[in-house]
Amino acid sequence: MVSGLVDLPAVDAIHLWHMGNTITVRLPEELAAWLAETARRTGVPAGRIIREQLERAKAEAGSQRFLRLAGKIIGPGNLSSRKGFARQ
Repeated sequence: MVSGLVDLPAVDAIHLWHMGNTITVRLPEELAAWLAETARRTGVPAGRIIREQLERAKAEAGSQRFLRLAGKIIGPGNLSSRKGFARQ
């Protein structure tokens, strides 16, 4: 032991995170119940479950770029039911 230092037990790893951004989200009762049950069952904190799902959505956002066009087509509202356009 070096003077002034304390012997600490060996540890595999020390993880420190600083989360500086906090948001408040209102959840429907059904979703809140699912989150609480999932956290209880897995032992993973609800905050981590939410962060992981947000990270997954962010990673998959590039693969669904076509969705930005949903509802942007201009044309008659009955196009799919007009004679000659219906699927057989």
